[in-house]
Amino acid sequence: DQKEQLAIQRLFKKEGGILFAHGFDKLRKYYHVREFEKKIREKTKAKYALAVSSGTAAIKISLLAMGIRSGDEVITQAFNFIATAEAIASIGAKVIICGIDDTLNMCPVDLEKKITKKTKAIIPVHMLGVSAEMNKIKKIANYYSIPVCEDVCEAFGGKYDRKSLGLIGKCGILSFDFGKIITTGEGGAIITNNQKIYNFAREYHDHGHKNKKIARGNDSADKFGFNYRMTEIQGIIGKVQLTKLEKIIRENFKRYNVLQKALSKNFRIRHIPNNSETTYEAFIFLEENKNIRKKIISLLNKSGFGTKNLPDAIKWHCSYFWGRGLERKQIKNSIKSKNKLSKSIAIPISLRKKIKDYQALAKKLYRIKSI
Repeated sequence: DQKEQLAIQRLFKKEGGILFAHGFDKLRKYYHVREFEKKIREKTKAKYALAVSSGTAAIKISLLAMGIRSGDEVITQAFNFIATAEAIASIGAKVIICGIDDTLNMCPVDLEKKITKKTKAIIPVHMLGVSAEMNKIKKIANYYSIPVCEDVCEAFGGKYDRKSLGLIGKCGILSFDFGKIITTGEGGAIITNNQKIYNFAREYHDHGHKNKKIARGNDSADKFGFNYRMTEIQGIIGKVQLTKLEKIIRENFKRYNVLQKALSKNFRIRHIPNNSETTYEAFIFLEENKNIRKKIISLLNKSGFGTKNLPDAIKWHCSYFWGRGLERKQIKNSIKSKNKLSKSIAIPISLRKKIKDYQALAKKLYRIKSI
């Protein structure tokens, strides 16, 4: 809203108009990206936070920082945005698909079945605001000495056992694209308590620049990197957006709770782990009856709510449909998850809709199921 707009205007009118997150020290007043990182650390209680150009870039950098290389196997889940698999494949690693449980996230039982001697990382994805069963996943990962990288792109602000999602594993991935709970347009971040991972990521995302105490251009580098930097405009927007995060989650809950109270008796609702705090980004329920599903989806579209990923974008969020990049075996591993997801409907929780809009919707959905 106007708060972000005014913050950007100050950058141009009063702060020198510097868009790089580094350099031009005499012309600038602030280092907005670095301040954004500080605020992310404060919000999550992470020791380290690094802002980057996207959540996808953050996954790739984190995998490299954990030592994942070509030929290694990385396990992730069937319900997921394709970016996770793309990041794994981009470094030459092999994507291994794990099935989902009633959280619609990584199934710990199936996870253990997928582990081999080549497994070098596990990436559970906290889809649409809800945590995976992290205690069970971490127990398995610890037993086999495999690092966990949490994809928190769709659950920033969520918690598990009172700890911020992303800090239960070795590192966590955040996304701030325009479809996420807070946004910088594009952008992402890595959070971690591991200094080695942070140091690698900080250097790699900035062409390998190593020694920040020496003037840029005369500093050293000991590896090739790439450009995955965030801009100052994104950093400014991110700082303002962070101040709104708690309010967004509270308002999401009010709308989610309307649907939960009205529909929990008539529908099978997505399971939320008891020891987790969700961000209430979508209300997901399963409907076995194909005709009822069609009626519900039609109602959601006609009433201006639509759906979120399920079913409108399932081909981009279920590995069964990723034939262009996955081995046949991994497509086969996705069948049971695809069947469950195909019966699921995700109602987006949006602050553009009023609570009374969700109340009216809940009544209509209840009638469809009751007929």
